[in-house]
Amino acid sequence: MAQERPKRKWPVRLALWAVLLVAAAAAGIYVADRLLVAPRRALERRIEDQQREIARLEEKNQRLETYLRLLRFTERRARIEVLGQRLDNAGVPVTAIRFTEIDGAGNPVTVAREFTLAGREVYIDTLTIRFEDHFVEQGDPLKGRALMLFRRIFTSGMRPEEGHALDREGLPPEVYAERNAATGFEKKLWARFWELAGDEELAAESGVRAIHGDAPYTRMEPGRVYHVTLRSTGEVSITPGSRLLR
Repeated sequence: MAQERPKRKWPVRLALWAVLLVAAAAAGIYVADRLLVAPRRALERRIEDQQREIARLEEKNQRLETYLRLLRFTERRARIEVLGQRLDNAGVPVTAIRFTEIDGAGNPVTVAREFTLAGREVYIDTLTIRFEDHFVEQGDPLKGRALMLFRRIFTSGMRPEEGHALDREGLPPEVYAERNAATGFEKKLWARFWELAGDEELAAESGVRAIHGDAPYTRMEPGRVYHVTLRSTGEVSITPGSRLLR
């Protein structure tokens, strides 16, 4: 009878070693995850949470700054200086003016702009938007105040849409923005404002109580200064002032 050969045990041992190696690798991965990866993920989550909180606080601060800035405005004022008048080749009167927005003390708050207009009767097209009272109580920086615009200037010899823009559409009025100091939040705010001004359905959905458009005019004389006042109630007045100093 042939003698039986002893069975080889190395496949079993190899399998055991493989299991041990896999277990060791898994343990190493687990330890690495717990000691390195998990803390890093937790740190990244904390950083993301802090960034979100910082962004929230920054927006809250911007809203407060905007509200406090708008709170100062119950009226807007402008000065119109009639630089000269003449007749063109067709016999049509032409009026040259300088428009400057001013504060209550008469100091300029925007850069003066000069326009040449066909006609003597000069119109100031304005717009006031007022919101429901509960927005005031909530301190909403857009809806908590009446917002006032000098839209454009034109004459009886021009169509309104041919007039010259004063507050530029899509941008915050310079007096509100304080010389281009508007934040990203404020730019979005004024973008919404212009949407409200041009969309009745959106205005109703947004709690607009009233939109007052007005375009008072006066016959302007050369060499005279006129003062324009736009109040938060929507009332606009044009009053003649002193003679223009030469």
